[in-house]
Amino acid sequence: MDGMVQEPGFAREPLVNALKQELQDLEKEELLWRVRTLDTPSAPHARVDGKSVLVLCSNNYLGLANHPRLKQAAINATRKYGAGSGSVRVIAGTMSIHRQLEKILAEYKKTDASITFQSGYATNLGTILALVGDDDLIISDELNHGSIIDGCRLTRAERRVYKHRDMQDLEKQLQNTERYRRVLIITDGVFSMDGDIAPLPDIVKLAKENGAVVYVDDAHGDGVLGEKGRGITSHFKLHGQVDIEMGTFSKAFGVVGGYVVGSKELCQYLQNKVRSYLLSGSHPPAVVGASIAALKLVEKQPALVKRLWENTHYFKKGLRDLGFDTGQSETPITPVMVGNSRLARTLADAMFDLKVFVLPIVYPMVAKDRARIRTIVTSAHSKRDLDFALDAFDKAGQKLGVV
Repeated sequence: MDGMVQEPGFAREPLVNALKQELQDLEKEELLWRVRTLDTPSAPHARVDGKSVLVLCSNNYLGLANHPRLKQAAINATRKYGAGSGSVRVIAGTMSIHRQLEKILAEYKKTDASITFQSGYATNLGTILALVGDDDLIISDELNHGSIIDGCRLTRAERRVYKHRDMQDLEKQLQNTERYRRVLIITDGVFSMDGDIAPLPDIVKLAKENGAVVYVDDAHGDGVLGEKGRGITSHFKLHGQVDIEMGTFSKAFGVVGGYVVGSKELCQYLQNKVRSYLLSGSHPPAVVGASIAALKLVEKQPALVKRLWENTHYFKKGLRDLGFDTGQSETPITPVMVGNSRLARTLADAMFDLKVFVLPIVYPMVAKDRARIRTIVTSAHSKRDLDFALDAFDKAGQKLGVV
C-alpha cells in the first residue's frame, strides 16, 4: 500500500550461503570438527585415515568393543531374533531378549528395575523432560554434559546452576525452593572433559535435607568406578539412595544405548511418559545380545577394571613426570591442558604424525582458554603402548613448547 513503511528486519539469504559462511567462520577460529575414519575395529591399535596408530581417545574403557564374546552374542541374537525389532517398544518391538537385558542390568546395578533407550543422549533428553514441568526446579552442575543441558532446556521447569562440584553453592541454590512441586538436582557422575568425580555423598545429603530428587548421569562411571565397575553409586556405597541413575552401553560396555535404573515405579512411569522411548524403534537384537554379554563379562572378570586402573595410574604419573598439566582428573579420562585451541589442534596433529591418535577438545565443548588433549587409556593397552604414547607426548610437547 502507498505510504506503508517497511519495518527493518533480517536480510534473508539462501540457506546454503548462510551455512557456508558459518562454516568458514568456524574454520578461521579452529573450531571445525575434522573427523578421522577408522578402517578397523575399535581397539588399542587401529588403522585410522589409512595409517596404523595407537588409539588413545576412545571411550572403550574395558576393550570390549571388539571382544569375541560380544561379537558372537550379537551373531547368535541376530540368528534367533532377526536383524531388527520391527517396531517401537510399546507396540510390537519388545522381544524377550530386551526383557532379559533389563533384568540383568537391574541385578548388576543392584536396583529394583531398569529401562533401556536407543542412546545416552535420548535417555537424558527424554527422562529429564518427563520428570519436571511448570511447577518444578532443576539445579544443575555448571559442567554437566551437553545432553543434560539440552534436556533441561526442553523443559518448562525453572533452572538454577551451581558452581562445579561446589557444595556450598549447591546449598545456596537449594534455598527458597518451597514453592516448587519437585526439585531435581542433576549431575554427571564422572565429568567427561576433566575426568573428576561428583561429590555424590554430599549431594545426596543436601537432597535429603531439602526434599530434593537426585539424578546422576553415570555414563563415564559405568565399568570404571565401584565394585566390578557398577558405577558411582557403588563407588560411594550409596545403593538405594540415588533416585535416578542414568548410564550408557556405548563406553565401557563396548556397544551402544542408554538406560535408567531405579525403582519399579520410576521405570514404569518412564515407559509411559518418555517420548524418546515411546516414539523410537527398539534396539536391534544384535545390540541387545552384545550388551548382555558385556554385563556378564564385566561381572565375571573383575580383572578388567583392575587393569584399567593400573594403566590409568601409570599413564597419569608418566604425563606429570614429563611436566604436563593433567588438571583435576581422578579417572581414566586424563586431559593434557594446553589452553589455546589452535595449539591443541597442532599438538593432536603432531601426535598423529607420531602414530598416536588423540583428540583436541576446544570451545564450545570447553571454555575458550581451557582447550586440551583428552586422553583415555583402556584395560586393553599394554605398558609398551603407554610408554610409546608417553614418548610421543614428550617429543611433541617439547617441540611445541607445551612443556
